[in-house]
Amino acid sequence: MELPVNHFKHALKAGKPQIGIWSSLCSHIAADIFANSGFDWVLLDSEHSPNELPMVQHQLHAMQGGSANPVVRAPWNDMVMIKRFLDIGAQSLLLPYVQNVEEAKQAVISMNYPQKGMRGVAGGARAMGYGRIKDYHKKAPAELCLLLQVETRKAMSSLDAIAEVEGVDGVFIGPNDLSADMGYLGNWQHPEVWKVMEDAAKRIRKAGKAPGILVGEADGQRCLDMGYLFVAVGSDIGLLRTGDALAAKFKK
Repeated sequence: MELPVNHFKHALKAGKPQIGIWSSLCSHIAADIFANSGFDWVLLDSEHSPNELPMVQHQLHAMQGGSANPVVRAPWNDMVMIKRFLDIGAQSLLLPYVQNVEEAKQAVISMNYPQKGMRGVAGGARAMGYGRIKDYHKKAPAELCLLLQVETRKAMSSLDAIAEVEGVDGVFIGPNDLSADMGYLGNWQHPEVWKVMEDAAKRIRKAGKAPGILVGEADGQRCLDMGYLFVAVGSDIGLLRTGDALAAKFKK
């Protein structure tokens, strides 16, 4: 049994834009549908969704063999949660609310086995094919992708240093939290927020890392033109909400 290749990680490293979609429904059926919908990556959210570990594993099962790569957003930059998500087979993790270099380095430590890190060593978890993937512990780092979410003014002041941390593959900008911290709660489209987001993409690229962001369909190309490499352009909740117009059409 071979270790799965993380095409998402390697595409980012090659500078190839990756178009994604956000999944907050905690549904293996939704994940199954998205797996072959043409997106490069699907974000399985457990920060702002009631998405627990066994449910995420079902979604990873559903996406296996699909053309889209799963990215799991952990609820926090927590060593235990990171270990558990990695053990169930997540290869790409997005960690929220990273504020400084120390937290970025701690994330790297959590992703790696000793002596480079502190990831607990399991022998028969799903990630290692239940023990069937030979030398998993040595091969795994090449296919693991670490993405850090930066979403406050404080974090922005340390963005260059965060992005330069060895072992970090990409930095994700959170428009909603960033705009709230800047004093524009509920208005991430404010021109001042866009200035910061555009500057962030340049700074992350300068550090040799991949910048990422979640925006709506209307702003996806704008972010790609700014230099963002992994861009989520919609969500499962948003797609379902378009059904409101269908209902309204026939209720007139």
